[in-house]
Amino acid sequence: MADRKKQLKAIDRLLTIMDDLREQCPWDRKQTFESLRHLTIEETYELSESILKGSPEDIKSELGDLLLHIVFYAKIGSEQSSFDIADVANRICDKLIQRHPHVYGDVEVADEKEVKQNWEQLKLKHDRKGVLDGVPDSLPPLVKAYRMQEKAAGVGFDWDHTAGVMQKIEEELQEFYDEVDRNDKASAEAEFGDLLFSLVNYARFIGINPDDALSRTNQKFRNRFVGMEKKISDRQIKMNQLKLDDWEKLWQEVKSEK
Repeated sequence: MADRKKQLKAIDRLLTIMDDLREQCPWDRKQTFESLRHLTIEETYELSESILKGSPEDIKSELGDLLLHIVFYAKIGSEQSSFDIADVANRICDKLIQRHPHVYGDVEVADEKEVKQNWEQLKLKHDRKGVLDGVPDSLPPLVKAYRMQEKAAGVGFDWDHTAGVMQKIEEELQEFYDEVDRNDKASAEAEFGDLLFSLVNYARFIGINPDDALSRTNQKFRNRFVGMEKKISDRQIKMNQLKLDDWEKLWQEVKSEK
């Protein structure tokens, strides 16, 4: 088990540094909840990228940046006599105990699925008016679709088997094709959204996070395209003179090297 005294000492050191910065640094002294908000979002995405890359050192570094933001918000809260870091920690501790009656109470669960269902039911009981209230409107659309489906499934609104989800995808795909054939852009856009939503649902159903999957594909595409650019530069080829077959050969060449 990790050295708890060492951990607490490190947290105390961070709190002390935050006090110093808030008092002595002009930039830190100027910050507010609102001014930090966009920086926190940026740090969260940087942490996400580090996790996808699988680098423990980068994850450690980005977690530190995010922890700093939490401490920063708590410091501002304490200055406003609203809350401090102890209130923040105790609030999440209370919530975790409340939401885990199978650990801290006498509830029995069979598997992870039942844990998630109980979690959603408890949130409805104590925190939310509606099942989807806990999904922020500001989430990226792909993540938002996944979270809404996850929450709906948590209260039983879900498919029984993959065949039904796949059939829905096929239906949405055909409806999308139909609107494209009709040259109705607005309807095609709506059907494309339905198709994407169904694909996200299928990914969730079989245990794939679609945002992680797409992020990895984006990075793979970037790496391969950069590889093609390097070959084009090394061979002193003019990019605007390349034909589709030339691009395909380059793509396959770079792909085979990975």
